Amino acid sequence: MSFEKLELIEPIRNALKAEGYTKPTPIQEQSIPVVLSRKDLLGCAQTGTGKTAAFAIPILQILHQDELYKKGPAGIKSLILTPTRELAIQIGESFAAYGKYLRLRHTVIFGGVSQKAQTDALRAGVDILIATPGRLLDLIDQRYINLQHLKLFVLDEADRMLDMGFIHDVKKVITKLPEKRQTLFFSATMPPEIQKLANTILVDPIKVEVTPVSSTAEKIEQAVYFVEKNNKKKLLIHILREKPIVSALVFTRTKHGADRVAKDLSKAGIHSLAIHGNKSQNARQNALTAFKSGKLRVLVATDIAARGIDVDELSHVINYEIPNVPETYVHRIGRTGRAGMSGIAYSFCDAEEKEYLRDIQKLIGKQVPVITDQPFPMSAQMPEHTSAQRQPAAPKQRQQQPQRQRQHGNGGQHTSQKKSPVASNNHKQAAQSNNKSAATPNNGNRNNNNKSGGNNRSKGGNTSSSSRNDKRKWWANRDSFGSDNLSY
Repeated sequence: MSFEKLELIEPIRNALKAEGYTKPTPIQEQSIPVVLSRKDLLGCAQTGTGKTAAFAIPILQILHQDELYKKGPAGIKSLILTPTRELAIQIGESFAAYGKYLRLRHTVIFGGVSQKAQTDALRAGVDILIATPGRLLDLIDQRYINLQHLKLFVLDEADRMLDMGFIHDVKKVITKLPEKRQTLFFSATMPPEIQKLANTILVDPIKVEVTPVSSTAEKIEQAVYFVEKNNKKKLLIHILREKPIVSALVFTRTKHGADRVAKDLSKAGIHSLAIHGNKSQNARQNALTAFKSGKLRVLVATDIAARGIDVDELSHVINYEIPNVPETYVHRIGRTGRAGMSGIAYSFCDAEEKEYLRDIQKLIGKQVPVITDQPFPMSAQMPEHTSAQRQPAAPKQRQQQPQRQRQHGNGGQHTSQKKSPVASNNHKQAAQSNNKSAATPNNGNRNNNNKSGGNNRSKGGNTSSSSRNDKRKWWANRDSFGSDNLSY
């Protein structure tokens, strides 16, 4: 199907042609007619499916046609609520690209920066507002934003909102919206709380489901390297030097790790930059621009960027550290192999990450092939894996059942960590040291001041009091994070 068959107006078709769009993706093909018919939509689609265009294109057409016929008073007509400022900026860029031949005005607001430029844009008047929850509520409270004339509300990345602790802010925003509106609800996964929220705010929605989160694109070639933790840097440098990698997005679990990897690569003569919540807005935008244009070959990112970076023709994703949440792996490698193109995803797995890898393979329903022809092999590989060069499987020893440890990651996101079984005292000490470090809150990010109220409920029980206290501190300062200073 072509975009012409979706009954799009000529200015939008011309804009899409200028962007190099030839035919809609499945989520666009199914969603655009639903939105144009003014019905509520429940979209279950992961990153990389063309989801942004699926709601941006019909919103632009609806508002343009309403403007032509002068339907309704002036004011904000559409609100897109998104969890991170990176994603908000990218959505803003999409509206600018698809609507460049229209006279509709849009602006993007998010925390972590001065609000003056944002309030100036709001005073000048906007039709479409893209926002993160914390800054939106702040400006509503300051009476810079009035949503009484809103026609279209988009809740994007709803499950991510839940993961990042913003679901209460989302519910507050919903109370500010007019009851009579069209709502578009997008989420990669549908946990019970998200399903309950969808049932609350949608009216007779049409459900569109594309590429379940448990699946990975068929054109993504996946492989894992088993490597000691202290050899990961050497292996990464070796791969970037020896393999024909045009562009690589390297993922780490922490901001400090991203900075360290980028610094190590630069010392080795491989130009790279890191992008995460502690970087200034200009630094992040400059890094993204350089990476998208091809001037920068390697971009090192934390998980916060997994759903915010949208780069066409990305050849490789490298998991320098395997994520402890299986779904995050799917989102990470979904950065490559897009729009029908092929892509490659490499993962570096050390002894402490083997349990994470098993969880990932259980989720995606297949084994990730092992590359054994490499200069830094781990002394004990995982015997149940398949590889290009099979080695005799070591006899399996009875191991203690791994226990899950519940802890807070930096920025308040709940993550389920697993202690890997280890065969030696040295490995035990390393695992204990790593778990102790991971459990320590990033207090440096908790000192930002904000107007948000904290949660004053008294503690209950003894085993989780420290964890709950950390959560209260983070929740009280959530707008300081503004989706911006999270560790992922």
